[in-house]
Amino acid sequence: MEIVFQCLLRVLPACLAAALAAVYFVHMLQLCSYQWGQYRHYIQKNAKTIFGLRRMVALLLVLPFVLQHRGADSGWYYALLLLAYSGLNRPHKAKKPLVYTARVKRMLCTAGILFLLALLPGLFLPYGMAAFGLALYLAPFVLALSNWLNSPMEKAIANRYVRQAREKLAAMPALTVIGITGSFGKTSTKYFLNTLLSTQYHVLMTPGNYNTTLGVVRTVREMLSPTHQIFLCEMGARHKGDIKEICDLVHPRYGVITAIGEQHLESFGSVDTIIQTKFELYDAVPDQGLVFLNFDNEAIASHGTRPNVIRYGLEGERDYKATDIVVTGQGTEFTVTGPDGQSARFRTRLLGEHNVQNITAAIAVSHQLGIPFEKLVPAVRRLEAVPHRMQLIRGGGNYTVIDDAYNSNPKGAEAALRTLDLCQGLRILVTPGMVELGEKEYELNYAFGQFAASRCDYVALVNPKQSEPIRKGLLDAGFPEEKLYVAQTLQQAIQFAQTCGQPNEPRFVLLENDLPDNYG
Repeated sequence: MEIVFQCLLRVLPACLAAALAAVYFVHMLQLCSYQWGQYRHYIQKNAKTIFGLRRMVALLLVLPFVLQHRGADSGWYYALLLLAYSGLNRPHKAKKPLVYTARVKRMLCTAGILFLLALLPGLFLPYGMAAFGLALYLAPFVLALSNWLNSPMEKAIANRYVRQAREKLAAMPALTVIGITGSFGKTSTKYFLNTLLSTQYHVLMTPGNYNTTLGVVRTVREMLSPTHQIFLCEMGARHKGDIKEICDLVHPRYGVITAIGEQHLESFGSVDTIIQTKFELYDAVPDQGLVFLNFDNEAIASHGTRPNVIRYGLEGERDYKATDIVVTGQGTEFTVTGPDGQSARFRTRLLGEHNVQNITAAIAVSHQLGIPFEKLVPAVRRLEAVPHRMQLIRGGGNYTVIDDAYNSNPKGAEAALRTLDLCQGLRILVTPGMVELGEKEYELNYAFGQFAASRCDYVALVNPKQSEPIRKGLLDAGFPEEKLYVAQTLQQAIQFAQTCGQPNEPRFVLLENDLPDNYG
């Protein structure tokens, strides 16, 4: 009976410690899209935290306590140490919580088996708990191993889902597929298109950020019905070939490329690779289809075109051109002129030239699909801001938040700052900076700080290490240091934004980007 009791003293706290470690690191894997390259970068960037004093507690299992306590009471020492380890590593509230998908559950089962194998020596050998202590300390790699061991099974499951999606799409030859991609602006354009096209067609769009191959597959399998006439398919990418893979699945008849810029440089490596990847949609659209290109974007305009290209933008020679842009207290007004010379005046509650660009893209596609301008005018008035993408949130009194938390690229951040600059009142920037920019991350964040210096009255930076180049850029551009606050957390930064300036002064707070948990 004593032996059973001693085993339980080891097993139960060990299960708790292993469970907390497994859930935490499977969450990080999920945020890294289960990709080893991204996950390895996360481990490298956070090595001091992951393998620091906090997790070093696990090593106490193999140090003096293990050596000195091998008698009948040793179970109590193991139990106390494991419980202390669990307390130090208790889960924190996440910005984007772990989604317990079937894949996550399978990976947790595999990780559980690996931790159990590491625990078995501790139940039978004098110094056996050392193996479990080491497994806990190396928990990030235990989860990476679980992901690798499960990869053949996950690939087989994914292939089965892809086949089912292909069969469903093949059974709907009349379905019109519109592919939408770009370094930024694609999600907003998709939502705008959904509103405008829905005035005449039955439309399905990929929800939220379902812009990977498996996200598109899930949308097709679970949401596409025989009554749908148009499928708006957002196409995201982190590697060359990602968009081609989606195109080979859905076979778009129309394509929209919103903008190309310096985003996800860590995985792409260069802007040239980004351009090639985004233009995989351009290459996939058949000659009898149409490709809509934002010709205000230099990377797109310099690529070269073919006869079935529709150019849109705000300046120069365009097939669909937005002009006479006026920003008012009620939003933005602008005129769009089509290729036949017909024009119409549009009004939207949304702010910023980049929103006008994206709306113009949606107007161009809708018009080419047979919806007249006069029918599009009231639809544009109904457009809502996409959550966390220049979303205007009215607070109490004179407090307004411009929520651009999902934006993390230089061009988008620049456009957001231009919008902030137009605001009449106290202009406050809250940001941790931009990530996933590879070797250019410091340089681009420094330039962001310099650009922001003349467009803000106060700045609250989040995460001292991550935001250091922005701080330096601001100060080098002459921004007053007394109006600059560096916070540890987003909550502290927002509290600063609520208190700076005069109490009754109108204030506009631009929340530019929010680091995911694997960067926090």
